[in-house]
This record gives sequence, C-alpha cells and structure tokens, in this order.
Amino acid sequence: MIDIKLIRENKDLVKENIKKKFQDEKLPLVDEVFDLDKKVREVQVQVDTLKADKNKLSGEIGQLMRDGKKEEAEEIKKKIAESAEEISKLEVEQEELSATIKEKMMVIPQIMDPSVPIGKDDSENVEVQKFGDPVVPPYEIPYHADIIERLNGMDKEAAGRTSGQGFYYLLGDIARLHEAMIAYARDFMIDAGFTYAIPPFMIHSDVVTGVMSFPEMEAMMYKIEGEDLYLIGTSEHSMIGKFKDQIIKREDLPVHMTSYSPCFRKEGGSHGLEERGLYRVHQFEKQEMIVICEPEESMDWYEKMWKLTVDLFRNFDIPVRQLECCSGDLADLKVKSCDIEAWSPRQQKYFEVGSCSTLGDAQARRLGIRAKGEKGTYYLHTLNNTVVATPRGLIALIENNYQEDGSIKIPKALQPYMGGKEKIEPKK
Repeated sequence: MIDIKLIRENKDLVKENIKKKFQDEKLPLVDEVFDLDKKVREVQVQVDTLKADKNKLSGEIGQLMRDGKKEEAEEIKKKIAESAEEISKLEVEQEELSATIKEKMMVIPQIMDPSVPIGKDDSENVEVQKFGDPVVPPYEIPYHADIIERLNGMDKEAAGRTSGQGFYYLLGDIARLHEAMIAYARDFMIDAGFTYAIPPFMIHSDVVTGVMSFPEMEAMMYKIEGEDLYLIGTSEHSMIGKFKDQIIKREDLPVHMTSYSPCFRKEGGSHGLEERGLYRVHQFEKQEMIVICEPEESMDWYEKMWKLTVDLFRNFDIPVRQLECCSGDLADLKVKSCDIEAWSPRQQKYFEVGSCSTLGDAQARRLGIRAKGEKGTYYLHTLNNTVVATPRGLIALIENNYQEDGSIKIPKALQPYMGGKEKIEPKK
C-alpha cells in the first residue's frame, strides 16, 4: 500500500506507474482516492471546528450558572448536545470514507524501482547474468519422475489414494536427499549470519492481507474451514507477520532471519506431464530468508539476498541464471523482483527455483511495522527470498547430477548430510 501523500502530491506519478504495469483499469482509482481523501480532510476540519466551539461553550456554562443565568446556561447545553450529535455523525462519515479509501488503496500497485524493465508479462522478463556453464551430457536424461521411480524414491499413486492429485510420497535415499538439501540450506544461512526460525504454519486473515494482494491470496491460499486461519504458502508470510504492529528498536536493525516450513498452495493449472512429476504440487518444503531494514538499506540487501541463493545452487553443482522480472510480471506489492532459474539439461532450458523481492514499505504499512527515529516513527522496508524450495530444487539437482548408468552423483556439499554417501544407485 503506497503512502496517501503520493496521491495528494503527485497523482501523475502513481498513474504512470499503473500504466507501466499495464493495469489501466486501475487508473480511475487514483482520482477516486484523491477526491475521497479531500472529503475526509474537509470533514476533519468540520469536526475540529465543532469541537473547538463545543469546548468554548462548555467553558461559558459555569460562569452563567454562577451569575444565576440558568436559562441561558440551559440553552448553551442544548447547543452543546446538538454539536456533539453532529460531531458523532461526521466521525461516522469520516470512518466510512477512510475505510473506502483503504479498500481502494490496497489495490493500487506499489511504486516500482526505476530499474525494473517494462514488459507485459513473464515472457518479457530479462536475463541479467548466468552462473556456471549449462551442460547437456552426451547421453539422454529421462524425465525426473522416471529417474526417481527407478531409484524407488517416489510413490504418487499411493499419495493419490490418500490425498489426491498433486501430492507424493518420497522414499529412501531420495527422501533423504530432499531433507539433506533443506538441512544444508539451513546451515548455509546460519553461517551467513541469519537467525534460524521455525514459524507457525497457519496465520490469520489480517496477516495474509498484510503480506500479499487479494488476487494472490485467492489463487494460492488454503483456508481452514470455520476458522480465521490459512495454511501458509511460504514461511515469509508468518515471518513478516511476526512483527505486526511492532516498533522495532533501531539498534536491532536489520532483522535478518531464515526459516523452515512446509508450504501449501492450490497450484491451479497443472496439466499433462507436470501432473506425473514433482514440479507442480500442493505441498512442499522450503528454506526462506527475510530481512526488515532501514529504507535506505533495502536495495543493498536485495543484491545480497539473491546472490546467496546463487551461491547455494552452485554448491550443488547446478548452473543458474538471474532473471529480472518485468513490470507486468511484478506483483502489486513489489518494488523490484528477480527469479533464480536452474538449468534443466533434459529440457535444455532454465526453470524457476526461487524468487527474491523487495517490497519497500508496502507490507510494513499494511502490518504496522515501524521504527522510531528523531522525527518520530516511520515504516521499515521488507524483503524476502527463497533459499531453496523442494522438490523443484530436488529436480534441478537430480537432472544436473544424473549419470549415464542411472545413478545420481551427490554433490560434496551434501555428502555429510547423506552419511558420507557419494551417489544414489538404481536398485538391482
């Protein structure tokens, strides 16, 4: 949610930002909010004037009573009562107008960073740089589900019986490899100076609407029937929510934390080959990182955060690239975002394994996350980034470490988490 001052002082900037995101249908909201805000301030002037008059009249009653002018005092009391009733009506009107403004402001996109490339959708995202050489081996790499099944590492048929499409059992060494990636990511982030956390896996609706836009919420979240609780789609939601309505001491900034959680998503639109594998699933595990910092530090943290994900995947012997998200692919709360994509030697192209975003003060405004400075309280900036999300990260590891004999080479970084094992071999 942007600062209302931007609309008061620079409507054109807000409208231009909307146009760059190709959301012209939202342009009328800017003028609507401007007019409503003007009305709210006019009502506030009326309220303040009435209260001042009321206080002045109240001060006169005592003197009139002392002078024996009871009738005049009673007349003034009537005026005070009428004034109080009018104030009450105006305050109700002001409250209703403010609620309408907030509802509309929640839909107006955050102002993007000037460096964000302009484009209509994800097809116009921009490759920034590559890390590691993408290799296509001289032998065929099967589909990841086939590789895992040959290693007796997955049972989606049984999961279909227990839970339905989009769920899976991981078994044996593949399940262990999956957890090794998460455990390594945890230790990797702790070594980078982040505080480790395991957050709640369910959150209230006011936290959900504080961290994401309504369309995202509707498309992603599972609601617990009969309760004001949602299953998290990423631990960023509950980690940022941890600081709701808090004033963080400046000496405690920046807050940098890394969190483990299972994640739950509707993942609509999966079809064909994806249904058989692990790419689009309703439940997965993730190591996440979040930062809450001073506004002037957020872009520096953004650069540090996505590079940590690159380093982690390179430690798994996986080539990756950074892809800058264009304006049309940028969620409304985000100031700037990039995807980290892993190389798929089977498909001979890259696919998304993580996303890094700075949201400016958008989430902080919605959730009331502030610090106190010399000039009073102010909103902080929030950022989030995927360290590793499995099983997508697992798919990338399996494909890039697949050997011609059907075995999976275990990267050296993960071998201590696999009991020293160097490879996973097909069962005889």
